[in-house]
Amino acid sequence: MQTTSLQRTGLMKMLYSALFLALALVLPFLTGQIQTVGNMLCPMHIPVLLCAFMCGPQWAAAVGFTAPLLRFALFTMPPMPNGIAMAFELMTYGLVCGLMYKLLPKKIGYTYLSLIIAMIAGRLIWGAGMLTIAGITSGAFSLSAFWAGAVTGAVPGIILQIVLIPPLVLLFERYASSKKA
Repeated sequence: MQTTSLQRTGLMKMLYSALFLALALVLPFLTGQIQTVGNMLCPMHIPVLLCAFMCGPQWAAAVGFTAPLLRFALFTMPPMPNGIAMAFELMTYGLVCGLMYKLLPKKIGYTYLSLIIAMIAGRLIWGAGMLTIAGITSGAFSLSAFWAGAVTGAVPGIILQIVLIPPLVLLFERYASSKKA
């Protein structure tokens, strides 16, 4: 039985997605010894965003939504119910970044644009999720808490993502085009 190119492509996307999910589960261990550092570097975001560029919006959204929930089930982190807001945040990163990358020209400037728009959308969804959770649990979630969690507290992670991800995407694209030639 021969496999078609489409089947191989789907299989490769599934394998890469599994790899990115595994990275999302493991990377927080590198920064998790100091929780403040882990929160600032956002280690689970990087594999989800890379998955969006390499595998597309559906796979990245699935990896993004699954990663925090599976990590909680395995390691009790991120804490619940905040992990639910994070699942929707990472799903949004994967979905928006993958869609933008799919629709825009494959040029480095558009790679940055896809990444930045996804990061903004994901943070807005995280804020909406945290606000919803606060409403359900009778907790508090203010604009200053959103700003601290989504922006000021995450600046090192935002910088890391902007510096690291587009060059990696360019590297993957060059590798893929050399394999086709």
